[in-house]
Amino acid sequence: MPPNTTASTGQQPGKSGRRKGRKARLIVLVLVLALVGGVAYGSYWSISTVRASFPQTKGTLTLKGLSGPVEVKRDHYGIPQIYASSDADLFMAQGYVQAQDRFYEMDVRRHMAAGRLSEMFGKSQVDNDEFLRTLGWDRVAKQEYDTKLSATTKKYLQAYAEGVNSYLQGKDGEDISLEYAALGFTNDYMPQKWTPVDSISWLKAMAWDLRGNMQDEIDRALLTSRLGPKQIADLYPQYPYGRNKAIVQEGQYDELTGAFEQGGTSGTSGTSGANGTGGTAGASAGTAGTQGTGSGTASGAGGTASGASGTAGLDSQLGGLTNVLDDLPPAVGVNGDGIGSNSWVVGGEHTITGKPLLANDPHLSPSLPSVWYQMGLHCRSVSGACQYDVSGYTFAGMPGVIIGHNQNISWGMTNSGVDVTDLYLEKITGNGYLYDGKVKPFETREETIKVAGGSPKKIVVRETNNGPLLSDRDEELVKVGRKATVDTAAPDRGDGYGVALRWTALQPGTTMDAVFAMNKAKNWTDFRKAAAQFEVPSQNLIYADTENHIGYTLPGKIPLRQKGDDGSIPAPGWDPKYRWSGYIPQDALPYEYDPERGYIVTANQAVIDPGKYPYTLTADWGYGARSQRITDLIQSKIKDGGKISTDDMRQMQLDNSSEIARLLVPTLLKIDPGNKDVREAQKLLEGWDYTQDADSAAAAYFNAVWRNVLKLAFGNKLPKELRPKGQCLWVDPVNTTGPADEARKVRECGQRDPDQAQPDGGDRWFEVVRKLMNQPDSDWWTTPEVRTRPAAHNRDQLFKRAMIDARWELTAKLGKDIDSWSWGRLHRLFLKNQTLGTAGPGFLQYALNRGPWELGGGEATVNATGWNAAGGYGVVWVPSMRMVVNLGDLDKSKWINLTGASGHAYNAHYVDQTDKWAAGELLDWSFSDQAVEKSTADKLVLRP
Repeated sequence: MPPNTTASTGQQPGKSGRRKGRKARLIVLVLVLALVGGVAYGSYWSISTVRASFPQTKGTLTLKGLSGPVEVKRDHYGIPQIYASSDADLFMAQGYVQAQDRFYEMDVRRHMAAGRLSEMFGKSQVDNDEFLRTLGWDRVAKQEYDTKLSATTKKYLQAYAEGVNSYLQGKDGEDISLEYAALGFTNDYMPQKWTPVDSISWLKAMAWDLRGNMQDEIDRALLTSRLGPKQIADLYPQYPYGRNKAIVQEGQYDELTGAFEQGGTSGTSGTSGANGTGGTAGASAGTAGTQGTGSGTASGAGGTASGASGTAGLDSQLGGLTNVLDDLPPAVGVNGDGIGSNSWVVGGEHTITGKPLLANDPHLSPSLPSVWYQMGLHCRSVSGACQYDVSGYTFAGMPGVIIGHNQNISWGMTNSGVDVTDLYLEKITGNGYLYDGKVKPFETREETIKVAGGSPKKIVVRETNNGPLLSDRDEELVKVGRKATVDTAAPDRGDGYGVALRWTALQPGTTMDAVFAMNKAKNWTDFRKAAAQFEVPSQNLIYADTENHIGYTLPGKIPLRQKGDDGSIPAPGWDPKYRWSGYIPQDALPYEYDPERGYIVTANQAVIDPGKYPYTLTADWGYGARSQRITDLIQSKIKDGGKISTDDMRQMQLDNSSEIARLLVPTLLKIDPGNKDVREAQKLLEGWDYTQDADSAAAAYFNAVWRNVLKLAFGNKLPKELRPKGQCLWVDPVNTTGPADEARKVRECGQRDPDQAQPDGGDRWFEVVRKLMNQPDSDWWTTPEVRTRPAAHNRDQLFKRAMIDARWELTAKLGKDIDSWSWGRLHRLFLKNQTLGTAGPGFLQYALNRGPWELGGGEATVNATGWNAAGGYGVVWVPSMRMVVNLGDLDKSKWINLTGASGHAYNAHYVDQTDKWAAGELLDWSFSDQAVEKSTADKLVLRP
């Protein structure tokens, strides 16, 4: 699911328009570094100041509110395993321990989720807070706590909050973390008590980053102003169901019962009474059956909805909304764009142990500390009074375990990508909006944003029946909306137009209940019941148990759209036929249990072939490059009766094979570059096995060619809002005599620093180019003459130009001697503290940030160290953790985190796992009492 980066700490690197407001306070932070790091003094006092916030991990502490003693056992990597005799004690201790390691991260997260970053960081965050207040995550979280969650879940959330607050009691900011010491010099900020709502609201922030295709809706609408339906279809090709298999292959929707079934014994095992929403399955099936199915197309691009958004005025409004969304600090990922993950499970008939093996590695933006927090929660004796024996990955700030295993089952997650958001164009009239021929009044509320070092700001949030008006949060968007016109299918302009968001996460739900239910599930039936409560974000859930069963289920609150609406483009809010009609019933959602093939792979590909399913899940799947490669690797291992080991699973996670290289290189090798230096680089591709190892010169050159192919073929042909962010790629990036000054071009184009660029959408461009390879004379392959470079009139001429440009680009970056080239020198990972480590002065960034690491892997490989073709080759998302669970012997399971357990700079566990992570290694994952005791390095006892 989740996570990252900007994820774990919330605040995004400062944009150029905001940095001026920070300069005064950041200058003061230089003094903090001198004190904290000993740069100026090197004194014992400064060292003790740093260590003051480190957690106590040995001895005994008193924790008021416990009913009995609790043990906290940490291994040599500082990973805690907690032992208690009651549920309340267990979660109270979890809150205390996470606060010890990560409270600053938790505090920033909750301020982001509540739209209160300005309270910590001043006026630079007011714009972000305005937008986040408009979404109102914390308001929905409070409704969830008050009206939806079970009494037991509330008890656990309260116990967790008590543990956090026990840690905070009596501490000043500098006693909690280095960052508070820095902030204290500028605004005297002090953290407040933790609340149960703070934990719940983080689920909303997580769901935002995993929201699916909202940006694709905007993009397709913007494309209609420049491109025709055929060109748009080229850029959003059909999902290749015949080549890249969907997740669910053996299940079937039953039109008579309105439920999804697998048939036989395994089918009955899966009918676990998931609570359906939006009416009965049978009643909903008739409507759903008339809908189009999601197939990765731009269907309807020329229909009514896009017609309502296809004018210059509203194009500008949608383009402006893109910039606003891009400006937001991601919670756990990359603003919903390009997010991916891998998970797969192999049944015991194909493993060395005879029991299932389950692997998971979510792909998220890199953050420091990692968004994930490893820990174990163990009842000394599992009973009605103490029900948990679970270990895995969670988020600092949330009780329970999100991904992992208990004594009976294991589970993993990847983002499903189902469409749970829709943008609506709203016609505004006075203090209301048009709906079904009538003017309805806005629902309004006033929000006050407190600003550190400044005056508070009040805003008014307006909501329609489709959700809050996002366009209100930008003055330029409001101005454009007042002047915008639409086509003849729309009503008169009135007072203009706005953009509203409907999103499942803006309604209270039960996901927090699901977390605790999954943590104590004993079998497939328990797991399916728990998953049915996992409403947002919708995730692909894979499953394995010690009884040798494997499974997959798709949970989530997924909207039913009416006939003719597939959710692929913004819809006219005034037209009732574009309203959601309910939600797909839980019993009708796809699943698989013990499939005959003996394995299940999820990697953001299509969930199910549309021929087997009547409901629309999305129009925008990932295209299956990673999932099919994983499937191929599994099949190659098990053919002729072969068996898979835990280490085989690890090796699969590290697979660096490039699908796009396999497709393009044979053509590239047939081209005469007409230059001996370029020919020298071209020779690197001869005999290359398409593996993108860090030391590969061939991988470096190929990826440079691929980057230039994208620039030349698509850069100048797309609307400016849709061009790759981070660099002016369409202005002669290199010439025939040498490299251009890329930093200068960034400034000239008025765009963001390449380090801040966002990913370009996973493997979609792979599929776009694959389709066009069979059209060598397509207009996409044409480019104009630029300076001394000739025009390209077909595919091979464009490829030749890309090869020349790539040679000079790498000469500038890596040197003229190709023997010194390597992919890792280009493809580097920097880990940055996502607040002061990105916006602070150089000295402070040096104290908080780490790196670089030279990595292999790449875009849409299984080892998905993603990079942005616009912003350069630096790593912008990563496998944020890796795990392999061995259901035959849980103590032989393996795991690793991107950074470490600690959020404290200079703590031994700040980045102590990163070197091993970069090398593809996994750590032993102790679970049984005996194994945990054997691996314990520090033991802390918490007493009542």
